[in-house]
Amino acid sequence: MKAHLLTAAMALGATASLAQAHDFTAGDLTIQHPMAFETAKTAKAGGGYLTIINNGEKADRLIGAKADFPRVELHTTEETDGVARMMHVDSIDIPPGETVELAPGGFHVMFMGLDGDPFEEGERIPATLVFENAGEVEIEFAIEARDGAKDHGTMDHSNHGAATN
Repeated sequence: MKAHLLTAAMALGATASLAQAHDFTAGDLTIQHPMAFETAKTAKAGGGYLTIINNGEKADRLIGAKADFPRVELHTTEETDGVARMMHVDSIDIPPGETVELAPGGFHVMFMGLDGDPFEEGERIPATLVFENAGEVEIEFAIEARDGAKDHGTMDHSNHGAATN
């Protein structure tokens, strides 16, 4: 197991404190329930999802994410002719007084380079979200069971053009 993933036993041993610490705050921003689905052993990438609430009167922008993987990018999903394609985006706007969801089928954090070290239910992935105004915010993505959700690892990740939202 890579150092960036905590063991399920550690996660279970700290369930109460981790459950309370699963929402994060940075200035006027609240980051709720960062999570990713477990992946297949052969998956090369996994998506991270969360909700960002801007409780302030000033817009902010998510401009990046960092974690212990070969590549971590902000992505969106575009569907053309029934094929979902992951597209790199430079940023995600967080308007004042608004809630922005990073969810399957839309914006998400893409962790690339899993290379045989899949996300496993119960693990946590330490990461840093980078905001234009709020700065860097350290969070953890909780790995959850897929329960029939679309397998993100089988989507086309070949088009990594620099699109913005």
